[in-house]
Amino acid sequence: MAGSTFGNIFRITTWGESHGKGIGVVVDGCPAGLPLNEDDIQNFLNRRKPGQSKYSTARNEDDTVEILSGIFEGKTTGTPISMVVMNKTQRSSDYSDIAEYYRPGHADYTFDEKYGFRDYRGGGRSSGRETIGRVAAGAIASKLLTELGISVTAYSKAIGGIEINYDNFDKEFIMNNSLYMPDKGAVDKILPLLDEKRENGDSVGGVIECVVSNMKTGIGEPVFDKLDANLAKAIMSIGAVKAVEIGDGTNVASSFGTTNNDVFRYENDELIKLTNHAGGILGGISDGSDIIIRATVKPTPSIYVEQQTVNKSGENISINIKGRHDPIIVPRAVVVVEAMTAITILDMLLVSMTSKLDNIKKFFS
Repeated sequence: MAGSTFGNIFRITTWGESHGKGIGVVVDGCPAGLPLNEDDIQNFLNRRKPGQSKYSTARNEDDTVEILSGIFEGKTTGTPISMVVMNKTQRSSDYSDIAEYYRPGHADYTFDEKYGFRDYRGGGRSSGRETIGRVAAGAIASKLLTELGISVTAYSKAIGGIEINYDNFDKEFIMNNSLYMPDKGAVDKILPLLDEKRENGDSVGGVIECVVSNMKTGIGEPVFDKLDANLAKAIMSIGAVKAVEIGDGTNVASSFGTTNNDVFRYENDELIKLTNHAGGILGGISDGSDIIIRATVKPTPSIYVEQQTVNKSGENISINIKGRHDPIIVPRAVVVVEAMTAITILDMLLVSMTSKLDNIKKFFS
């Protein structure tokens, strides 16, 4: 299968299926000398693993990571880092009847059309468990960015149409609630909605926002490898994401040049912008402001109500999906968006090191 590798210098390849023996990733291009252990990776994986609350799948996986290569005496060696999470509680029998029909909202039909065959156990390669490899790689990328003073923070911005109030923004609260939201008032409004939809066998979508702080200027290429273009590809490659916005995003359609342009100023001999409608990226290149990116996530397609579909015999049928599914994907996808953002930013930082001759001379002098 093509398309399982992402990045240029910091390059990741994910592998594995939802109900296979395990899920993993190979990370190439990580510089030598970074202190790294399995706890660094596990802290990220714990944020996306199932069973964190009644709003996530009941599949009971501990998602324990094992580093197989690329580390010696607690530091990266500069060689490929291979990591694996073994699947332990597969219940493939829950999915046996899916082999004969196509679930609405899933990749069943398109996989059959492309390959003439599919792994129907929990979606196989198109399952959300594929993101384990992305998150493991993102943990490494985030730690490398920290060495440069760059931080990446993602959180739930909206769920079921209920949005956070930025006046109540509490960064510390993000890690202290099951929705990974920075506004307690919004959480209190959303939980009853989730209870209602869960009781009715329905599901809910939402929006994840990610902010890159202390970003360096001049990162990104001006044509096909624009920083925002690569970020959009990275985030859109996450299975449930249906739209991506940078900065003001779709709101620019109702804005005007007089209000949308970010004004430049010098303050204390430092160039700044008075606003950040552009979301930290101009002409595909970072301008030093916070990078702001949002991902719109669809409701979980596996719902516990009767649905209409077709089977392979060409018949119209009604189905009731079995298995263990999240009534909402958004909270567990927060760390996936954060990981893919970190991977993209780091890779483009490394690519940009050769943009100036002075940089090359400085390195080799």
